Amino acid sequence: MLENLREMLNMEIGLFNLTLFTVIVLTSLIIHFLVKKRVLKIVEAIAAKTTTHWDDYFFNRRVFHKAVHLVPLLIIYLSAALLPNYQPILSKFLHVLILFVTVNTFDAFLSAVNDIYLTMTLSKGKPIKGFLQIVKILAYFFASVSTISILLGKSPSIILSGLGALTAILLLVFKDTILSVVASFQISGNNLIQIGDWIEAPQFSADGDVVDIALHMVTIQNWDKTLVTIPTYKLVDGAFKNWKGMQESGGRRIKRSINIDISSIKICDEAMLKRFEKFHYISGYIENKQKELSEFNKKNKIDDSNIINGRRMTNIGVFRAYVYEYLKSNPNINKNMTLLVRQLQPGPTGQPIEIYVFTSTTEWAKYESIQSDIFDHILAVIKEFELKVYQYAGTVIGESTKP
Repeated sequence: MLENLREMLNMEIGLFNLTLFTVIVLTSLIIHFLVKKRVLKIVEAIAAKTTTHWDDYFFNRRVFHKAVHLVPLLIIYLSAALLPNYQPILSKFLHVLILFVTVNTFDAFLSAVNDIYLTMTLSKGKPIKGFLQIVKILAYFFASVSTISILLGKSPSIILSGLGALTAILLLVFKDTILSVVASFQISGNNLIQIGDWIEAPQFSADGDVVDIALHMVTIQNWDKTLVTIPTYKLVDGAFKNWKGMQESGGRRIKRSINIDISSIKICDEAMLKRFEKFHYISGYIENKQKELSEFNKKNKIDDSNIINGRRMTNIGVFRAYVYEYLKSNPNINKNMTLLVRQLQPGPTGQPIEIYVFTSTTEWAKYESIQSDIFDHILAVIKEFELKVYQYAGTVIGESTKP
């Protein structure tokens, strides 16, 4: 009889505990639903109307949405004392869930912090995404160790000391992560690259803007809009060209040559010089140069009856002077940087005349337009100096078609 009463009492206690547990769970879920669907919606509406945008980033990363999951877990955890029979199991299970939700919320929080940081001017030169990813990895690592210690009922220090024997394996598994951490410090400390920099890394088929710098990968958007992801440590380990210096200087270099057919180079006669004097950019140059050469030849008693005696102007020399003055007067050329019109070493394709100047803008489309305009003009006027541009097709640009 006594045994029957004891069994009935245990059944009633069990039923009571189960009913109480069900009530606690349902209550926590209802509260969770109200907080998520009502309170959080009100807070989000208020945040949308504030002048600061920081709170928007936290909502975009769903930080509060993830944190809300702690509400039912904490309610059940605090109510576990009412269920002594289930408390040990519930305590371990809830500890693990609370830990998981906390780390997941912390992950979202760090992502929001990075989004906010990217809105600051400082972020262009000092990206922190890689460092935040290191913090995330450490957070998940310690959460995993804590989970194991909770489930096994052992101290985390014992778990960590046990991992010491696995150090070699961990180093092998996390080799890329360790190298990436070192590379991230090098990139940040030495200011090697920034988001928005134009870099070239031919070995990775990369030529474009840096759009993301993460712990493990640097993402580059090529000019054809394709994306190239390069392991961070490999980018630092190899060689790459960063065009940041050009962009910050305010001028982009034009370095291009025109090959002159050597057979068209000649000494200027009087008729040519009189015609050249009418060219706006070099009218003063022709007058001053003629005076200088005349005085030199006279001073040195040079017989100028023969055109090869003494110093004379050549059509290629006058052409170089014209191009130089034309570039000096061009408002799209940066006058505070190098401006050269020079001859290079003659070769099988003629005599190269190189234009070496810097535009007043670094914007690609404008730069290409300025460069094209300059060479459009030069190629159009070169025949006025009785010069011809060398080309392989058996003819030369500027050659007369008249019989």
